[in-house]
Amino acid sequence: MIIDRTSYLQKIDFQFSMHSVCCLLGPRQVGKTTLAKQYARNIPKAAFFDLENPLDLARLENPMLTLSAIDSDLIVIDEIQRRAELFPILRVLVDEKPRKFLLLGSASRDLIAQSSETLAGRVGYIEVMPLSLTETQTGYEPLWLRGGFPRSFFALKQDESYAWRQEYITTFMERDIPSLGFHIPPLHMRRLWMMLAHNHGNLLNLSDIGKSLGITHPTVRKYTDILVGTFMVRLLEPWFENTSKRLVKAPKIYIRDSGILHALLGLPGKNDLLVYPRLGASWEGFALEEIIKSLNARNEECFFWAVQSGAELDLLVIKDNKKIGFEFKYTDSPSLTKSMSIALSDLRLDMLYVIHPQKGSFLLQEKIQVIGLEEFVEQKKGRS
Repeated sequence: MIIDRTSYLQKIDFQFSMHSVCCLLGPRQVGKTTLAKQYARNIPKAAFFDLENPLDLARLENPMLTLSAIDSDLIVIDEIQRRAELFPILRVLVDEKPRKFLLLGSASRDLIAQSSETLAGRVGYIEVMPLSLTETQTGYEPLWLRGGFPRSFFALKQDESYAWRQEYITTFMERDIPSLGFHIPPLHMRRLWMMLAHNHGNLLNLSDIGKSLGITHPTVRKYTDILVGTFMVRLLEPWFENTSKRLVKAPKIYIRDSGILHALLGLPGKNDLLVYPRLGASWEGFALEEIIKSLNARNEECFFWAVQSGAELDLLVIKDNKKIGFEFKYTDSPSLTKSMSIALSDLRLDMLYVIHPQKGSFLLQEKIQVIGLEEFVEQKKGRS
């Protein structure tokens, strides 16, 4: 089934209005190739290269000769992280002749460092994420349980969805990470990933994790950074302001896709999730990702806030000169807490939203509004 992801197609057009190169970055199997093909339908002449295809790899043995000879208005190169040495060649080609290159990669620009260094001023980036509430329009429960990877979400049966996610995790560790040039024993990465899943929504303590796994603090950081750079994990950094209060300085850790989280935790179905002791943490991470998507917020615009005395805020988004706070509560009757009032005052928030899974919206006090996740996302969609 093809989901209408028109917003991404519009973003590609926007980037090409400014740059010769557009790079779609996101996890493997998230739908980047489908998007590229949809975009290319309106291009008179387009050429495709898939760097996982041995035939296409052979065609690019002499990339300068091959790419310069192609008479196309658009050249698509999939899985670009496998041949990062192509970036300097692309710089020469786009400077010699006006043409568009659409690059697809399964790692962040930090892990594909050459792109930002050699194509500075010539490339625009778009992060393509798993399906969101605005795209599925099925209510939050199926998306929360299965996650947003299309093959997981659209599986005919729940056990098929769960099996796909388990296989995805194995393939990611055994094939995807080595393809980026990292030689990490898959068992070590699996153990770390599972431990991060059990700490989902908590502060990241590298020393404690290292001791539990029998690896060094720097090694834990290296492995975690790889998971962040491949869009599997979110490190939510703390927000600092000049205040007399002692602030929490460690980042919080989240598994970005809720379906992958549930697979790592061994929660195959809805009943398993509902009796999971940290159900609220799973909801928090899912709702947090949906809010960030709905606001089209960049990673550097998203924070959490906490003081060592106990007051905290799950998500702080600083965007368009506004400070918007979010608390995530898996309950049908959220109530005002002292922590909310402190966060509203200390951070001088423009608004604080308490996001819950049910329908309905009401004010707890001025600038503190309780609102259902689906209702909030729908409102933002209507204003975009």
